[in-house]
Amino acid sequence: MKDEAGAAVPAADVVLLSPSPFPHRPASFVLSFALGALCVAGFAPLAWFPLPIVALAGLMLIWCATPTRKAAALHGFCFGLGLFLFGVSWVYISLAEFGGMPAPIAALATLLFCVILALYPAGVGYVQQRLAGGNLTRNLFLIPALWTLAEWLRDAVTGFPWLAFGYAQIAGGPLAAFAPVAGVFGVSLACALVSGILAVCVAHAIDAIRSYRTGAAGVSGRIWRAGAVALLAVLALGASASALQRIEWSEPAGPPLKVALLQGNVAQNLKFEDAWYDSTLASYRRLALASDATLVVWPETAIPRLLDQVDEDFLEDLRISAAAHRADMLIGMPYRDAAGNFYNSVVSFGASPTQLYSKSHLVPFGEFIPAGFHWLLAVLHIPLGDFARGSTQPQPLSVAGQRVAVDICYEDAFGEEIIRQLPGATLLVNVSNVAWFGHSIAPMQHLQMSQMRALETGRPMLRATNTGMTAVIDAHGAVGQVLPQYTEGALIAMVQPQRGITPFVRWGNASALIAACVLLAIGLAISRFHRASPGDSG
Repeated sequence: MKDEAGAAVPAADVVLLSPSPFPHRPASFVLSFALGALCVAGFAPLAWFPLPIVALAGLMLIWCATPTRKAAALHGFCFGLGLFLFGVSWVYISLAEFGGMPAPIAALATLLFCVILALYPAGVGYVQQRLAGGNLTRNLFLIPALWTLAEWLRDAVTGFPWLAFGYAQIAGGPLAAFAPVAGVFGVSLACALVSGILAVCVAHAIDAIRSYRTGAAGVSGRIWRAGAVALLAVLALGASASALQRIEWSEPAGPPLKVALLQGNVAQNLKFEDAWYDSTLASYRRLALASDATLVVWPETAIPRLLDQVDEDFLEDLRISAAAHRADMLIGMPYRDAAGNFYNSVVSFGASPTQLYSKSHLVPFGEFIPAGFHWLLAVLHIPLGDFARGSTQPQPLSVAGQRVAVDICYEDAFGEEIIRQLPGATLLVNVSNVAWFGHSIAPMQHLQMSQMRALETGRPMLRATNTGMTAVIDAHGAVGQVLPQYTEGALIAMVQPQRGITPFVRWGNASALIAACVLLAIGLAISRFHRASPGDSG
């Protein structure tokens, strides 16, 4: 047997291409798409966390039955297209409904965006087929490693880590225990390993049935070896997760703190309208002053004016009121420096000296326009759409007797950026305005990402949003309290600040990447051995 390049396929691969419930037919591409779409239910709001693991196992079985690299890449692409079309098509809402882009162009832009994201699982399909190896090697070593590296590359290259498989586990999956050690990509690696184990078990169960029916000889030994390897892998993962769940990675840093998280529920299409400005300020002032909390957090751009354009008496009134209670307020508002640069910022007012945090990871086309694309400002009606970047080495704000690591909206999608302010910070604060995505699943997906950041760092996460999800997340990644979406209110809660250093805070994504590279190296070594010994069916 030869592959599409005309090279001989090792006997190990020929033998092990067969045990798959999904023979390679044109309809299997539709199945790959459906499996990708099914994954979305594993994330918020449904949060059926085993689904991505099961779906990836199905894709692995399809890849095992796929004879060519091009077909394997196309299966990966179909899987990715199903995942992202159903999982992040809310991008259309921000482009069409709030960005003013014509609906057909917005739909095409959303489709192209999902196509680009789908190229990453397509790449996994192509490379795993290119590296070959028996199915046991592919499913337990090569594909889990490649899948994890592809997720990390999607984060690093496209700046869009949404729907990394590790996020689904935050809903109660035991594999989330790996997050404080290796971050979300370490959890994704564990998920992919379980998918591989599941694929091996299903494939060899089918192989056993076929062998029994045909009376084939010499198959039972191979099935038992594969089953033993799968069982050992399950036991190792289970024991590791169980041990990690018992570890307290951080400890209390002082007494609990009373906080108030404000949700103004200002409609996105009205937020930057002059006629609503006074009403917006009055609503937030009322919410802020109604609480005796020590730390009051306003959402991103809660004040939709530049700091130097806001009435000084209004800000001074807030400062005096907060200082009278020995409290501090963190207020989201844009800021302009002496050079005329604009920043998406959070400014503190109250008992502590006034401090500033400015967002450094900006959203392309939403917060800054890449070189050569400034003509899009005439098409996209996005207020303050060309911010400058804040410092890439920010320091925690010293407010309310704590060291607070602030991040703005999209920034908490990047674990390695959050840990820039650790271990010094005792609290994490995210201020967001996801009203840009309307009544979609985006705010709930974003909340899951915030939960992962809390679990990775061993710190509570306080989220103040314009329309939801405003929530308090504890140091174990669990949501304690949350305000209903699309309502005005203040979430009042007692929060325990934490201190300590998790392995992820110390090493970032390096642990997950090293583990993936080790698995990849082992898989390549086994594949090379089998190529040298084609009679082995490993």
